[in-house]
Amino acid sequence: MIRAAILDMYDGTPNLGLASILEIIEEKFPEIRYEVFNVRSKGLVPDMSFDIYISSGGPGNPLEYEEHWSPKYSEWLDNVWNSTLSGEPKHVFFICHSFQLACQHFKIGTVNRRPEESFGIFKMEKALGAETDPLFKYLPQPFYSADFRKYQVVEPDMARLEAMGARILAREHPSTHDFDHRAVTAIRFHDTIYGVQFHPEAYPDGMLEHFRQPDRKAMILKQFGNQQFEEMMFQLRDPIKIGLTYDKVLPGFLRFASNALSSSAVLV
Repeated sequence: MIRAAILDMYDGTPNLGLASILEIIEEKFPEIRYEVFNVRSKGLVPDMSFDIYISSGGPGNPLEYEEHWSPKYSEWLDNVWNSTLSGEPKHVFFICHSFQLACQHFKIGTVNRRPEESFGIFKMEKALGAETDPLFKYLPQPFYSADFRKYQVVEPDMARLEAMGARILAREHPSTHDFDHRAVTAIRFHDTIYGVQFHPEAYPDGMLEHFRQPDRKAMILKQFGNQQFEEMMFQLRDPIKIGLTYDKVLPGFLRFASNALSSSAVLV
């Protein structure tokens, strides 16, 4: 049996992300048994007995230190990395807020406030080498993703990445904005450890229903305007944009992890 720990980083905020992650596992990977850990609200962090870890997105400032959970999460990150270096690698996937926390913890780049909040469906540019990556090789150049964030990872430390054996897999597309820096949006930290700035668990039908709800639509119109709302809804109706990212990235990671773990079990 393959065991997965889902680290809930939403701090009680209503969201589609966590439910979508669990739905992907339940529908596509019945061999995986999972347990959810409410990190930010309850200070719960998994031990190292799990095979797979998915650390979710969430709201808030990744640079803020919160006494009741931040030390525990940092210790978990260190345990994951130490396990990997000791020859017992864990399969780990960081999403959005968790990606920023991991980059900050491992000193991979500068985590700071984005000049303006990203909210919608945007192009991402695959980096050199992504064409052969087990997850990203199935995505086109460029690919589309759901991107909702106030913070970013910029100015990557290439020497640090090389020392870790890490590789940048994607960045914001040049057409996305005219800021001084293009944020890093995907990293393979190690052979079995991935992180993405965007939301690969976002699925078009769920997002369409979510953002059509009157209160959420009113919030978006007030903060971002009608043009950005309509552009996002238009992009969501295109089945080959984020639908392809939804089909390939997180399921690809879980398939990659399941196959590797099953092979290890057979070898033992």
